[in-house]
Amino acid sequence: MKDAVQLDELDFALLDAMHDDPKAGVLELSRRLKVARATVQARVRKLEESGVIAGYEPRLDLAAAGFDVQAFVTLETAQGALDSVTSELESIPGVLEAFATTGSGDILCRIAAGSHLGLQQTLIDLNKSSVVARSTSVMVLSVIVPYRSMPLLRTLDRPRSAKAPAYRTATADPD
Repeated sequence: MKDAVQLDELDFALLDAMHDDPKAGVLELSRRLKVARATVQARVRKLEESGVIAGYEPRLDLAAAGFDVQAFVTLETAQGALDSVTSELESIPGVLEAFATTGSGDILCRIAAGSHLGLQQTLIDLNKSSVVARSTSVMVLSVIVPYRSMPLLRTLDRPRSAKAPAYRTATADPD
């Protein structure tokens, strides 16, 4: 596991701005943050290379696309079968995410389907695996808190930015 990247106040401001307006380009971000375009480019590149920014894919509303039935499925697998079950899970389109877990189950999957019948077929496909001993599913009724990451990032310490004096002056706290 690699060390966490130390984010400073400019990194946080950049991530906030990108989160608020994912379509904003480097030039627009530099204008909003009052820093040089090259500084924004370098910071974005650093965040990408460190893995903090993991991608730029659009956030999809699966229900709007016709996949409004979702469930969480806990799988109990044969001992040591994590590698083989991974490829099987990846081959099932309805498996959105899968996590190795502790507790009574070995894997927690989030799945989606266009109907209850489609969900049933996905569950049947999951249980066809020779390494899946048992599955338990829980239906999603509604989303209460959608996926988010910025509130957690905001709990990190924010050291002062070493660069961009214009940014520090424009956003410095009067305290």
